[in-house]
Amino acid sequence: MKINGLQQLTLVDYPGKVAATVFTAGCNMRCPYCHNASLVTHIDNANTFTEDAIFDFLKKRKGKLDGICITGGEPLMQRNIIEFIENIKNLGFLVKLDTNGSYPAILQHLIDLNFLDYVALDIKNSPEKYPLTVGIQNFDPSPVFDSATILKDSNVPYELRTTLVHELHSTQDIIKIGELLKDTSNYYLQSFENSGDLIGFSNIIGISTLSAPSKEKVTEYQNILSQYIKNVIIRG
Repeated sequence: MKINGLQQLTLVDYPGKVAATVFTAGCNMRCPYCHNASLVTHIDNANTFTEDAIFDFLKKRKGKLDGICITGGEPLMQRNIIEFIENIKNLGFLVKLDTNGSYPAILQHLIDLNFLDYVALDIKNSPEKYPLTVGIQNFDPSPVFDSATILKDSNVPYELRTTLVHELHSTQDIIKIGELLKDTSNYYLQSFENSGDLIGFSNIIGISTLSAPSKEKVTEYQNILSQYIKNVIIRG
């Protein structure tokens, strides 16, 4: 496991739970608006945690924390992620996974093993706009939508979420997302915020700035998605 961050206490990352958050390093996407460049393109190898250090910490927090959030980067890229989550479960913690959905087979396997208690899946954009939005030419988003179907058909509590960027999202994109994800639930819309740790632009982006959509536009998107998806919420 490549672990480059540990938040020892969070009351917001895992809905309704007191948790800690583990940050894995590395991602298969290069979203220009990503607020965790230090986990994707500017990884500091000096700022790492061993698995032993993580588990030593967790053993001391038994009875004090409800669960562990695993985020990144993209956690399902990690070669021993299944064993890592199994060890967390064996300590008695709930596990929340944040994923970009690129690895549906691993997601399905973790669900089959009953290792996941909550999943947050990022939906970056409509399929046509995925390469632009994730900064990867010819990116195939079909695994992401397969992951959404897996969650819809599972018994695991989940949320889908989209970070809205004025320059990247349009009304037509939101309609397409709604059509593809019809009958899913718990969809969160959150506006882009500049954390100061952005990945930034690659030559395929073709735009020179990033900004949040207006509140009116976010409400419009919420109303559109609500025609297809149950429980669409504006976050933040």
